[in-house]
Amino acid sequence: MKTIMLVCVAGMSTSLLVTKMQKAAQAQNMEADIFAIAENEVEKTMENKSIDVLLLGPQVRYLKSSFDKKLAGTGIPLDVISMSDYGMMNGENVLNQALHLMK
Repeated sequence: MKTIMLVCVAGMSTSLLVTKMQKAAQAQNMEADIFAIAENEVEKTMENKSIDVLLLGPQVRYLKSSFDKKLAGTGIPLDVISMSDYGMMNGENVLNQALHLMK
C-alpha cells in the first residue's frame, strides 16, 4: 500500500484530483491511500500517518523550499504537480509522477 499526500491551500481544490488518482490506481490494480490536505495540516498529519510521497499543488509551489527542509532526512520524496496535469485533473499522470518519485 502506497500513501500519497497532496497538499494545497485548503485541501479542497485537490479533492477532484485525488478521486481521479484513486481511479487510476484501481485501473492498475494498485492499493493506494491518496488524500489531500491543507498546507497547515501537514506536520500534524505526518505525526500520525506514514507517507511515501508528498506532492504540492501548483498553487503552493512557493512552499517547496520549506517542505524540502521539513522533509530533510526522512527519505520522503517531494515534488510539485505540473500546472497542466493539475489543470486538466489528469489523475493518471499525477499518480505516475508519484510512483516515479517513490522508485
